[in-house]
Amino acid sequence: MERKLYTFLIFPGLHGKVHKIQLPFYVFYLVLAFSLVGVTTVVALASSYTRMLLKISDYNSMRADREALKNQYRSLEKVVTQTNAKLNSLESLATEVALTYGFGEARRSTFPRSLLVLAAQSNPTLDSSYHASLYAFNLLKTSAANAPTDAMARSLLLSAASDQAAIPSIWPVRGQVTAGFGERLDPLSGEGAFHAGIDIAAPRGTTVECAADGIVVAAGYDAGYGNAILVDHGSGITSKYGHLSKIDVVIGQEVKRGQIIGAVGATGKTTGPHLHYEVHVRDMPVNPAKYLHW
Repeated sequence: MERKLYTFLIFPGLHGKVHKIQLPFYVFYLVLAFSLVGVTTVVALASSYTRMLLKISDYNSMRADREALKNQYRSLEKVVTQTNAKLNSLESLATEVALTYGFGEARRSTFPRSLLVLAAQSNPTLDSSYHASLYAFNLLKTSAANAPTDAMARSLLLSAASDQAAIPSIWPVRGQVTAGFGERLDPLSGEGAFHAGIDIAAPRGTTVECAADGIVVAAGYDAGYGNAILVDHGSGITSKYGHLSKIDVVIGQEVKRGQIIGAVGATGKTTGPHLHYEVHVRDMPVNPAKYLHW
């Protein structure tokens, strides 16, 4: 049987020798099959590489969007923190002014309504609760600015407490005030924050005295305050002592003004040994420095 062959003639040039190559049919088909497989493999690899590039591009885009969202979140968080600090400061100011001018017997929930009524009576052109609230606050702020500071500070606690011994008026520890009451930059985060008390610097182990007669309602570890003591003086007045190295009282114990209740330390969220001292009137922080005997 005659074999079928494919004959290929190669002409190297006009004067070159002609070369003849003969290939059986099956060899030609094998070469053709391998060529198709090779082309298919190259196309598949190119397609896979293209998809990988697209996925990498999408991943980079998503990562950039995530970083942008994280930056926006940080910015919003900073704005919210600063706004909360301002609101806490204004709320504390409103509470002090309210107690000073005769609103002390009313609960805080009824206080704004009383101011709105006063605002509406004083200025009948107000047509919204927002403007009424703003007018009421400005009215209180103006009244506070015109009143003697020392008299207002003293009348705040005098209106709440009938017993002089229940007014936290002595220094719990002797030292320099390194951070005052109100809005400030947080020493750890560097962002705006509301400081609900005062910081008094003193060496570690310095004894801490109770600022007024009362009953210990909390004594132990309290998150950022570290080792802390909370004393209830009655009439809605409380005092708090934070960052202590040790606690010398127990919950339920009756304490007297000047009694040693603990020692200065650096527990909790702090940069060094000092006493964090707070005074609250009806759950609202007030500036304790106004009631201390200088």
